Amino acid sequence: MSNATIIAVDAMGGDFGPSVVVPGAIEAARDKGIALLLVGDQAKVRAELAKIPLDGVAYDVVHASEVAGMDEKPSDILRRRKDASIQVACRLVRDGQAHGIVSAGHSGATVACGMFIMGRIPGVDRPALASIMPTEKNPIVLLDVGANVDCKPHHLFQFGLMADAFARDLLACDSPRIGLLSIGEEEGKGNTQVKEAYELFKLAQNGINFVGNVEGRDIFSGDVDVVVCDGFVGNVALKLSEGLSTSLGRVLKRELLSGLLPKIGTLLAKSAFRRFAQFVDYAEYGGAPLLGLQGIAFVCHGKSNAKAVRSAVKLAATFVEKKTNERLVKAISANEELTRYGKAIK
Repeated sequence: MSNATIIAVDAMGGDFGPSVVVPGAIEAARDKGIALLLVGDQAKVRAELAKIPLDGVAYDVVHASEVAGMDEKPSDILRRRKDASIQVACRLVRDGQAHGIVSAGHSGATVACGMFIMGRIPGVDRPALASIMPTEKNPIVLLDVGANVDCKPHHLFQFGLMADAFARDLLACDSPRIGLLSIGEEEGKGNTQVKEAYELFKLAQNGINFVGNVEGRDIFSGDVDVVVCDGFVGNVALKLSEGLSTSLGRVLKRELLSGLLPKIGTLLAKSAFRRFAQFVDYAEYGGAPLLGLQGIAFVCHGKSNAKAVRSAVKLAATFVEKKTNERLVKAISANEELTRYGKAIK
């Protein structure tokens, strides 16, 4: 396993635990040729492994006797659950035994353990959760989507720098177009936080392609590659999008099955509906990377199925193989003076 990309997977995370995490991770390891460290209750993990073919997959099981409860505070998990699977997984990365982690468990605990166990990249004040969103054209990156609900202007600036590195490597954008989410496209629109962040982006170094303010309606147009906002706004936008796509699918199904002719039309358009379902399916990308840590961390939806876990593990491996964190470090370093300037703005 020493020469392979190694991903530590929190096998106990999510609503379904090892029953979906283990097979999803194994499929990803087989697809990508990577190695796994499956972290969790050894008996439960091995019971799931016994149900699936394991030929050609490099893996090991790392025992963890505790699970981070969804009703527990992240600070309590850090202090009191030293053998929780998410803590053990993060220590594997910190100690150099794995390159990154994937967890569908307690997102707050994943963020807290990532920050205090794995550690932040020098110069990064706050790691940010980045969600990959479908659009009319190509996928985009929206961040922060929940790790930081109260942000300063220089935090938004750093989010944009980190997302630039992510979009270049994971979405194959040569020069990602970065937009700042606001209440109007014109310069000068928005609250104080957005206005001051706008000025920092205008001065950014290292080839940052800042295109100005964007509005909520622009997120799904595909005319930008990165949309930056604080975690409160980003989480609302993400959950609104998820709810809208689910409701829209239900409405379409109800209307198209309400009569004979619509039913015939539905059968004829079956492939189009399959493509729409794939378009709005979060499982296509699996998880949100927590950008700004010393290692790679992907946070998955609590209701993740095996497909979502598989996608997240594969994306985490790509993140490692592309050396995206190295690009991110360079972007932060090249703009260190602007970050200090942003901190000084009162």
